[in-house]
Amino acid sequence: MSRFADPVYCVVRLIVGLAYACHGGQKLFGYPGGGHGMSGLAFLAGIIELVCGFLIAFGLFTRVAAFLASGEMAVAYFIFYVGTVPTLEAKFFPIMNGGELALVNCWIFFFIIFYGPGRWSIDAVLRKGRSNAGPA
Repeated sequence: MSRFADPVYCVVRLIVGLAYACHGGQKLFGYPGGGHGMSGLAFLAGIIELVCGFLIAFGLFTRVAAFLASGEMAVAYFIFYVGTVPTLEAKFFPIMNGGELALVNCWIFFFIIFYGPGRWSIDAVLRKGRSNAGPA
């Protein structure tokens, strides 16, 4: 099973990153599914989601992108989900405050910060190219 770890991690990173980028595209361009013309925090979130989503998906500057994405999801969770519900119980349980996706994304991106881009990534190709480059 461990021989499939690298390609499976690549697929997970690709799916999570592209899904995250879709949220940014929705906020900024209204595609897919509306929401065009956001301003303020939503506009900033859209930029982070679109750019970091693609970077994570393809494994370029992966740790930095995952750090920004995880932070954005943590802020979103506490401001827009925990911060807007009236009861203590709803603040504690993501299923009650609607913040499950933000919470799960936050922790997936947090994991990616520490796991890194993986072998099947642009970062790995660039790193390999640098190590093969001889002195000038």
